[in-house]
Amino acid sequence: MTEKSPAPAMRVPLLDLKPQYETIAARTRAAIEAVCASQHFILGSEVKTLETRLAAYTQTRHGIGVSSGTDALLLALMALRIGPGDAVITSPYTFFATAGTIARTGARPLFCDIEPATFNLCPRAVRELIEGQCERRDGALVHRASGTRVKALMPVHLYGQVCPMEPLLALAREAELAVIEDAAQAIGARDAGGRQAGSFGDIGCFSFFPTKNLGAFGDAGLCVAQDDALAEHMRVLRVHGGQPKYHHAFIGGNFRIDELQAAVLNVKLDYLDDWSRRRAENARVYDAAFARAGLEGEVTPPTALPGFHHIYNQYVIRVRRRDALREALARDGVGTEIYYPIPLHLQQCFASLGHRAGDFPESERAALETLALPIYPELTSEQLHYVVERIAAFYAGGA
Repeated sequence: MTEKSPAPAMRVPLLDLKPQYETIAARTRAAIEAVCASQHFILGSEVKTLETRLAAYTQTRHGIGVSSGTDALLLALMALRIGPGDAVITSPYTFFATAGTIARTGARPLFCDIEPATFNLCPRAVRELIEGQCERRDGALVHRASGTRVKALMPVHLYGQVCPMEPLLALAREAELAVIEDAAQAIGARDAGGRQAGSFGDIGCFSFFPTKNLGAFGDAGLCVAQDDALAEHMRVLRVHGGQPKYHHAFIGGNFRIDELQAAVLNVKLDYLDDWSRRRAENARVYDAAFARAGLEGEVTPPTALPGFHHIYNQYVIRVRRRDALREALARDGVGTEIYYPIPLHLQQCFASLGHRAGDFPESERAALETLALPIYPELTSEQLHYVVERIAAFYAGGA
């Protein structure tokens, strides 16, 4: 008989939403029941309440609830009339939807590399692309190699930390580019001046996928904006471009958030800041434990910029021999994830863009070295220290 491996001393899943639900179950069920009793499932009072609350929370004037974070990005691009012949500058190290939505409009993603410390878009790389690969033609910024008109900049606030927005906004102003913030992972994140993710650009886009700090019971998302006319345009676009009903001056889509999802999110929003605070506390426990473990050269914890409010949607470390470590942690009962194993410029569907390995070295290095550890609010101190102990044991074993 084959001898079984011993059971792990502890289980630490990457994410467990059940403890969170237990604390809000009664309120959540009551909110859902109220929607069921009303039988008003599309763009009702819960949606309006959520939009108003999240606009205030994100320091913006308007919230437009949508069907997912992906649809938030797509709606933003459509509202800014970005399409065939256009281009959008963004990061190759992010979730697929960032560049996927650009391509779905018929526009071209123009990738710029990331900063190695934060994994966020590098302003210097953006400037180098604009000054080295683009030129002015008839008042428009044109990407020379493709002939596309560069219309927008889409920075990604990755893992829960705001991008360095001031230099990026300055570049966008100089180049006359719209700014769409991919804030899918960053609800509540702030820069050193206290400005909220989503409030910097023309449109901010959020995801409420269940794994997010503010997660729905399925797919849901939100766009935020300061401009009244732009916000109204997005509201019309999310209902097939119909205004008034059955009259269509332009083509939109079915991007509406469900009333039931809005009801759930209205309950959860009351707890968001506390959940994010506990994630940050868990991150500090990890940071201190890694420092005590003497793993310099083996493990690099995430960098939180001075004065910035990091919400730790993920706690992502850089490590040596990442894949072997991940396998060892799985045997020890520790859940992990790789965000993201293949940068977007090397994805098969973007082969027509002509990129090769080595074009964006920091993004490629991050794809090979990073590993996300459990960080959700309900983790115990014992679980957090167990994760670090197992990582230290892996490297102590000469791996």
